[in-house]
Amino acid sequence: MAADRSPFARTAIALLVIVAVLGSLAYAARYAYNRITATPPPPPGCQVGPNAAIISLGTDQAAIAAVIAGVAARHHLPEQALTIALATAMQESDLENLDYGDRDSLGVFQQRPSQGWGTPAQIMNPVYATTRFYDALVRVPRYTKIPLDVAAQDVQHSADGSAYQAQAYVAGLLAGYFTGSPKFQVSCWYTPAAGQRADIKAAREGLVQTFGPAGRDDVVVRDTTDSSDQLLIRTQSADRWTVAAWLVTHAQEYQISEVRYAGYEWQAADGTMGWQHDPGPSSNTIVAG
Repeated sequence: MAADRSPFARTAIALLVIVAVLGSLAYAARYAYNRITATPPPPPGCQVGPNAAIISLGTDQAAIAAVIAGVAARHHLPEQALTIALATAMQESDLENLDYGDRDSLGVFQQRPSQGWGTPAQIMNPVYATTRFYDALVRVPRYTKIPLDVAAQDVQHSADGSAYQAQAYVAGLLAGYFTGSPKFQVSCWYTPAAGQRADIKAAREGLVQTFGPAGRDDVVVRDTTDSSDQLLIRTQSADRWTVAAWLVTHAQEYQISEVRYAGYEWQAADGTMGWQHDPGPSSNTIVAG
C-alpha cells in the first residue's frame, strides 16, 4: 500500500491545479478579447490623389467618375471636356446616379426626359447620360476656351449656372488623376470572398459599353484572356491609366481582386495602400483578374 502523500505534496498538487485552471481562463479570456477587438476590414471605398491631398470617394462615385473619363477617351475629347463634365456631375448629383431630382430630373447630370434628353431608363445609364452630355458640350462654341461655368450652363440650362465654377478646381484634379496625370492615383478596396473568381465576361462587356469595341484605332486595341482566366488588355498609350482606373473602380462589381500594369500592382484587399511595385516583369499590357 502506497504511503499517504505529505501535506507539502498535497499543497503542491493543489497549486499546480490552480495554476493550470488560471492559465486556461487567461487563454480563454485572451482569445475572446482578440475576437472582440480584432480590427475588421474597412468598408469598401476609394481614394484618389497623392497622400498629401487625398480625395475620398464612395465606390459608386469613383465608378461614375471613371465612366465619365472613359467616355471622354472613347470620343477623343480634350481634358477640359472631362473637367467640365466632372464639375457638372459633382454639382448636379455629387457623382451619384440619382433616381430623383427637381421635377423630372434624373441621373448623374440630372437630365430631364421632358426636355428631350432621353427616356428615364436611358438617362439612368451613366454611359448614355455622359455621352449625351458630351454631344451637347461639343456643340458649344469654343467650349474649351470659355469659363467652365459658362460652358456647363450652355449645356444644362440650370437655375444658377455660376454654381458649376465652385467645382472647377477639384474637377480638374480628378480629370488628371483618372487619365494618369500623375499616375497611380486611383485606388479602391473591398474584401473579396474566399475562392472568389473575377467575372471576366461581365468585365469585358462593361469595357465595351464604356470604351467601345476593341480595334486598332480605338481605346482598347485588343483584349484576351490567359490560361489563368485573367483579362489582358492592350490600349492606346494615352488611355492606359484611364482603363486601369475603370477596372479598379469597378473591381467590386466584377469581383476583380488585382490589376497589374507598368511594373505596379493594385490589390482589392489592401487597396488603401494604393498601387505597389510588382516584382514581376513590367508590361504595357493591363492584366486584371
